[in-house]
Amino acid sequence: MNPKRWTALIIALVLFVVSIGVNTVIFALKTTISANADAIIEEQSQKAPTKVMLAGDASKKIAYLKVDGTIQNVETGAFAIGYNHKNFLAQLEAVKNDDTIKGVVLYVNSPGGGVIESAEIRKKIIEMKEARDIPVYVTMGAMAASGGYYISAPADKIFAMQETITGSIGVIMQTINYQELAKKIGVRYENFQSGEHKDMLSPMRQVTPEERAMMQEMINESYETFVDIIEEGRGMKEADVKKVADGRIMSGTQAIKAGLVDEIADSEQVIKAMRTDFDLQDAQVIEFTDPATNWRSLFGMKAAEVFGPSLEERFMMKMLTNHNTPQMMYLYGDN
Repeated sequence: MNPKRWTALIIALVLFVVSIGVNTVIFALKTTISANADAIIEEQSQKAPTKVMLAGDASKKIAYLKVDGTIQNVETGAFAIGYNHKNFLAQLEAVKNDDTIKGVVLYVNSPGGGVIESAEIRKKIIEMKEARDIPVYVTMGAMAASGGYYISAPADKIFAMQETITGSIGVIMQTINYQELAKKIGVRYENFQSGEHKDMLSPMRQVTPEERAMMQEMINESYETFVDIIEEGRGMKEADVKKVADGRIMSGTQAIKAGLVDEIADSEQVIKAMRTDFDLQDAQVIEFTDPATNWRSLFGMKAAEVFGPSLEERFMMKMLTNHNTPQMMYLYGDN
């Protein structure tokens, strides 16, 4: 080879080596940043950070907590967005262990969500109340339906806006069947299974009457649990609960008539009511915050911008690759 070709070959080799080095460094940085961000988020979650909403005596506080969004235990890493289930449970635990907190105002703005997650929140609220003997007032936002009402039921008082959508008491499980569509476009589904019902709720076949009865039994069991929760939390008779526990939604005023809500009030009025009702006029009001928010912005989003796909691309990839199985939900709306 002539000198020019040798020079070109050497330059290409150098560029190749440099490229490998740069990619290795980028991968290492990306992994380290993501891991550090998640570690910091995890550490801060355990501390359940707060900010002062209203100044007052710090030796007797009112804690303002929020459930804002669908109640599901989704990803909580550096790129997570929305309601943070793990963090909210940590907040309830922090209240239970803080002797300076004398009352809790829980803001609920949710269409509900998972049966398991809703039960976890209710259990934590009851544990907190029993351990500390402190009052819990719920203030409902635009929507506190299904699981949103389920987690509100143990409160000492429930307040809603006149326009609040609440109720939707019941359980739902949905699946999709695209068997006919598959036939039209020539898609065949080959299945190997160990038992007759192993592919129950498969999107590629009809649900049998026997399977439908099995599923309905599961739904009915969770429904009765939901009704029991309201009976216990609201001191209502089963018959009175079931009059409105047919999945219907209600406004705040309709919910008062049904016995599901106590008063019409906004969050500010609810905080004032707790201060008055429990001699906490000079109490400091603190708000629990999601510790992951700032770290996601600092580490997660910046890392994504520099080293990886955009948030929108990540969302699309997740939607395309996740296999969502049917599950029982305390949920209102077409979600």
